[in-house]
Amino acid sequence: MNTTGFDHIRRLFEGPLPPWLTRLARKAGRGINRYGMLREGDRVLLGISGGKDSLVMALVLSLRRRWLPIHYHLEAVHLNWEEYPISDEESARLAAYFEAIDVPFTQITTTMFPGHYDGQFNCYLCARNRKRHLFTYMKEYDIPILALGHHLDDIVETTLINMAMRGRLFTMMPVQPFFGGLFTLIRPLCEVPESQVRTAVEKLGLPVVKPDCPYKDTNLRLRVKPLVEQLATLDPLAREKIYRSLLNIQPDYLPISLKTGHEYTTVEREGKDEGP
Repeated sequence: MNTTGFDHIRRLFEGPLPPWLTRLARKAGRGINRYGMLREGDRVLLGISGGKDSLVMALVLSLRRRWLPIHYHLEAVHLNWEEYPISDEESARLAAYFEAIDVPFTQITTTMFPGHYDGQFNCYLCARNRKRHLFTYMKEYDIPILALGHHLDDIVETTLINMAMRGRLFTMMPVQPFFGGLFTLIRPLCEVPESQVRTAVEKLGLPVVKPDCPYKDTNLRLRVKPLVEQLATLDPLAREKIYRSLLNIQPDYLPISLKTGHEYTTVEREGKDEGP
């Protein structure tokens, strides 16, 4: 494979990293280590959409093998939807990029719609179908770990969507088991802001591809982004603090105690300091 055009990427594996990339890798490493995502000998499948997030995730995970005392195996799969395929040129550039970062790459052409498709479709169903294809590949090749490129902003936006539109407090998990632990999904960029991902793409000229998906404008996270950006004008660390709040639950100041499941009455709360 001709990696012309990605020599600058290959050089990242030979010398010191630029400071901005070091900071990104350290933030990724903080999340990876916090949740114990990777261990010696792990086999990891990288789910590649072709977007900026999955390409940066792949680069960071491969780069980290330079200095870690453990070794893990990476390989990447890109699902090329028959209904909205990327061009041959884009496919070739993706393959060249993954050769440059020393990650085996496979492209699978398949249908975007599941077998029970009834004419109604959305981003949630697409994501489920994508994972179904990836899990099938993982089972065939005995790969237990799937890595996806969701970053800090994705988690924050999902949290707000679930609170405001579903009335429930839950979000994307940094580590999520499937099928009783047969497979594990990890999100290595869970503590990396989207701004740092975007910087990496711009500075390195990564081969981002954008399939012409008719559902791309219905993604709820895209519609919540302006709200998160507005919060960041009040506090530049708003994203990080919303994320941190998921790790810092105060059960005594919730309507239902997380410890006991007991729902407090007004009388029981009387006299409590309810905070600002």
